[in-house]
Amino acid sequence: MNVLGIESSCDETGVALVATDGAAVPRLLSHALHSQVQMHEAYGGVVPELASRDHIRRVLPLAREVLADAGCTLADVDVVAYTRGPGLAGALLVGAGVACALGAALDRPVLGVHHLEGHLLSPFLSADPPQFPFIALLVSGGHTQLMQVEAVGSYRLLGETIDDAAGEAFDKSAKLLGLGYPGGPALSRLAAQGNPSAFALPRPLLHSGNLDFSFAGLKTAVMTQFRRLGDVPTSGQRADLAASTQAAIVEVLMKKSMSALRESGLDRLVVSGGVGANAELRRQLDAAARRHGLRIHYPELSLCTDNGAMIALAGAMRLQAGVAAASKDYAFDVRPRWPLDRSAD
Repeated sequence: MNVLGIESSCDETGVALVATDGAAVPRLLSHALHSQVQMHEAYGGVVPELASRDHIRRVLPLAREVLADAGCTLADVDVVAYTRGPGLAGALLVGAGVACALGAALDRPVLGVHHLEGHLLSPFLSADPPQFPFIALLVSGGHTQLMQVEAVGSYRLLGETIDDAAGEAFDKSAKLLGLGYPGGPALSRLAAQGNPSAFALPRPLLHSGNLDFSFAGLKTAVMTQFRRLGDVPTSGQRADLAASTQAAIVEVLMKKSMSALRESGLDRLVVSGGVGANAELRRQLDAAARRHGLRIHYPELSLCTDNGAMIALAGAMRLQAGVAAASKDYAFDVRPRWPLDRSAD
C-alpha cells in the first residue's frame, strides 16, 4: 500500500510517499518540502492569508516531484492522507481540498490525519525507531505536551502548556533580542556563544507537582532583563541572555519529561516537533538517559519541522493498526483546534 501524505497546517508545504510493504513500520519512498520562512520574515511572523495562497502554488509541483523521485505515478497511490488539524484554517483547507480532489479523480480513498500525531510518530522513520509503550514530549509550535502512548491511536494526556508553549517562548524571546524570524533557531545559535548562568531566569511550574508547563512568565522575565541592559546591549550580553533563556526552557522540558517517565514507570521517551531539534535539549536528555538507563528517540533532523512524511506515515500506521479507515466520501472539513487525546472524536 502506497500512502501519499500532504501537510499544509501552517507555513510549510510538505508532500511525501510511504509504502507499507507488509512491514511493521512503513518505508519512506520520497518527500519534498517548501518552507515559507523567507516570505513571512518581512512580517515578523506567519501571515495566514499569504500562507494559504502559497500552499496553493506549491502543493501540486511538490507532489509531482515526490512521485518522480519515488519512480511512481498517480496510479500507484492507494490512499491520500492529509492534515485535518490542528493549524491555520485556511492553510488546512488547501491541503484537505487538494487531497480530496486527488482522491476523487483517482477513485482512491482519503484519510484526515492529526498534525500532532504525525509529529509523535515521526521517530518511527528514524534509524532508531521506538517501540510502544512510551512517553512522548511534543514540542511543536504552539504545543507543548506530555503524552503516554500505548499504541497507535492510544494517547493519554499527562500535561500541557497553560499559556505560551516552549516554541513560542523561544520565538518571542528571540524577537525581544532583535533576532528576527524564525526566532527559535537564531536564539539557539546565539546561545552557543553565551553563559547559561549569566541571568537568573525563572523555571515556571518546575516544582508544581504536576506535568503542566507555562512559559509566558519566562518571556516577561527575558523582556525585563533585556530592558535593564540599556539601549545598546553588547553582543556578549545578548549571547548570555540567549543562553540563559535556552537553559531555562530546556531545564523545564527535561525535568518534566523525567518526572513523566518516573510516574508512568516507563523507560522510553520520544521527543518530536521543531524544538526537538534543539541541540542543548538533546544533549541534556541524552545525558539523563545514560545516567538512568533510559532510551530517547528523536526524528531525523530533516523531519523535526512540519513535513509530509509524518502525515503519510501517521496515515499508514493508523490504517495498519486498524484504528482508522480511509474513505471515498470526499466531503471534507478541517479542525483548527483538535486535542490529540480526543483525535478519534
